[in-house]
Amino acid sequence: MFIRFPFHTAHNLAWIFDFLNHCSETRNLGVLKKIHAHLLRTGLLGLYPGLHTRLIFTYTSFFLKPDLQTFANFFNCVNPTNSLLFNTLISDFCRKGCSSLALQTFTFMHANGIPIDTYALCSCLTASSNSKGVHFGKQLHGHAVRSGWLSSVFVGSALIDLYAKMLLINDAAEMFDETPVRNTVCANALLSGYVETKLWVEGLQLFRRMPLLNLDYDNFTFSATLRACTGLSAVDMGRQIHAKIFRALPSVGDDVFLQSSLVEMYGKCGLVQQARLVFNMDGFRIKGDRKRDVILWTSMLGVYGRNGYFKEVITLYKGMLMEGIRPDGVAFVTIISACAHTGQMNLGIEYFKSMVSDFGLSPSPEHYSCMVHLLCQAGELDRAWKLVKEITCCNISMWGALLTACGECGNIDLAKLAAQRALELDPQNVGIYVLLSNMYAKHGMWSEIRHLRELMKDRGLEKDVGCSWIEITS
Repeated sequence: MFIRFPFHTAHNLAWIFDFLNHCSETRNLGVLKKIHAHLLRTGLLGLYPGLHTRLIFTYTSFFLKPDLQTFANFFNCVNPTNSLLFNTLISDFCRKGCSSLALQTFTFMHANGIPIDTYALCSCLTASSNSKGVHFGKQLHGHAVRSGWLSSVFVGSALIDLYAKMLLINDAAEMFDETPVRNTVCANALLSGYVETKLWVEGLQLFRRMPLLNLDYDNFTFSATLRACTGLSAVDMGRQIHAKIFRALPSVGDDVFLQSSLVEMYGKCGLVQQARLVFNMDGFRIKGDRKRDVILWTSMLGVYGRNGYFKEVITLYKGMLMEGIRPDGVAFVTIISACAHTGQMNLGIEYFKSMVSDFGLSPSPEHYSCMVHLLCQAGELDRAWKLVKEITCCNISMWGALLTACGECGNIDLAKLAAQRALELDPQNVGIYVLLSNMYAKHGMWSEIRHLRELMKDRGLEKDVGCSWIEITS
């Protein structure tokens, strides 16, 4: 039975919204239809326009893929000249991750001649980015050109962001150059695209252009540019940006992403002590409490691990726990790997078990690879082989670790079997052939090496040529 109650106070309106949320969570369509009918009979649906959007959003939560006809039925009670209601609905869909519903709402607006403003365009461009809908995004671009909204800095930045996230970096750069009014958000969107596509030089060039375009730097600008410096191992440029950060930003202590970018940049360039100084915020002006989350701790762990400071990895991890930070899966990859390099097999196994029992993390293929490497480093080939056979998500890295360890211990038969299993997963993996060749060379098995080279030649495989980065300064 449906309970009657007065709706004419703000308190009861809040109750209605809570009730609609409850219907959505419990998926009780029958009760939702009853309250919808009651709102129609009492006229409240017309008195409070916000109820329209909330009611429609609640209805759509019952359908996985509502089509345009379903939307048309929902929108029959909505004033077709009021774009505010549709803008609110599109915004709600975007905020809650329902990008396809946001785009279908926009399609309904366009088909029924409902006025479309910059708010709707920007929201739908964001939805297109999130759903990887580049075709729909290009249609929105065309609409912005025809309607004159391309002159809006908000629409321009949303279009640059769309093309950058779709990795259409040339389109993003062209859009940036053609946008009549640009701000820092536009530049940051293009800068992020350059970094994601590894066009690091172009990213640094854009960074240098920004003052000439009267565009200010912000935290995101510095963070993205530091990532470009990391990709290029451009430590001198990274130091210049560090100095700009020190002068331009009153407090870096609240921005853990910027701190992590600095740590990563110095770590990639081999300046481990400098990375630790940034991690400790030595020399920075700190206002209030300093924030160090799991991202920053994991970055510093990674710097130590990549540069061979394995004992420091374990020490830092203990400090991380003492500060009450819960490690994530990335942190445990570094920690278990450090245990393997320091020969602490039992400690590594203990950390692996702790990851599951104490922190509720599910082991990934990367964690199992570290465990195989850990056991192989300790000479426990049988345990490593048993572990690999038990893992359903076994990958190339695990077989490669087992192959290397078998070669070092002289277990040729097991090494050949590991190589065979690895090549079954990826017959074109040159790295496995190289590992197998190195093992044969170590044990003077020259005929096997000749056979292996002929096999690689027949399959058209060639060893990748190594390269190194150097930075030339004047």
